[in-house]
Amino acid sequence: MALSLVCKDCHLPLRSVAEVQEHGETTGHSNFEESTEAVLSLAVQWIMEHEEDPEAESPLLVAKDQQQAATPKRQLTPEEAKKEAEELIRKAKAKREREERESERLREQERIRSGKELAQAKRLEDDLQLKRNMEARRIEKAEAARAKERIRAKLEEDRKERRRKLGLPEEPTEAEKQAAAEKAKPQPAPEQRSVNAPPPPRATIAEQLRKHLVNMKKAHAGEDERIKTCWATLMKYCGNIAQNPAEEKFRRIRLSNAAFQTRVGSVTGGIDFLKTLGFDLVSEADGSQALFLPQDKATRDVLNVAGAELNSAMTNPYFGML
Repeated sequence: MALSLVCKDCHLPLRSVAEVQEHGETTGHSNFEESTEAVLSLAVQWIMEHEEDPEAESPLLVAKDQQQAATPKRQLTPEEAKKEAEELIRKAKAKREREERESERLREQERIRSGKELAQAKRLEDDLQLKRNMEARRIEKAEAARAKERIRAKLEEDRKERRRKLGLPEEPTEAEKQAAAEKAKPQPAPEQRSVNAPPPPRATIAEQLRKHLVNMKKAHAGEDERIKTCWATLMKYCGNIAQNPAEEKFRRIRLSNAAFQTRVGSVTGGIDFLKTLGFDLVSEADGSQALFLPQDKATRDVLNVAGAELNSAMTNPYFGML
């Protein structure tokens, strides 16, 4: 009786060593044993399938020359068949391992390549983002500079407009510039004086005028429009006198004048400001009183200092807060 092999893992009958090799490569099964049942089962199956075939009983004819040319194969012993099957299984397993190693190598290469591509893409994206951030920052700085310039130009135009309304030139005069420079100079620390030392000199005209303006703002806190009207009127007086020092009508102010009383006379410190400029309280022919500035006291320097102090009070939002 011929022998065959059967897979102990799945009980599949195998008719030849080639089938054993193919089965081992495709399934990875490696447990086989010799069996005669498989051959008998296959023979019975073949007879049942060819029972009605008239040639089934005919003897197998082989050409004589084929019989002579064919080299008969030696029948393998069970041990040899088992050893050959084990060798085939070993080779199939080795082949599978080589294929797995090659697949793993290819996967590793693909992983490395993908990693490099991702890293390169990340670098490119970071570079683009950095460029976008730099461009956005440049645009932001440029817009901030333009906005700052617009604000500066608007403030400058407002300053010129206020001076035009007050009858003053758009740009500060030399006297105003000098007064501002003197005001900006750091004041020396007061020196201790002995008991017998003479008293310090009177405050300068600029300091006295500034003190009057500060007192006005404090005395009328919350009445910003009233204070601004008073200061604008005083600025107008100074401008008219500076431009027309010989015109007495600009140097004489009747206290009974309703507009004067509303704008300046009723404001605490308004008349004191004019007196500090050099105005004297005089009596008119009709018995009324007026403020009069003698022409010799109407010096342009003093008037310019007064204009500078008034301009500072009107344009500085923090004036009088210290």
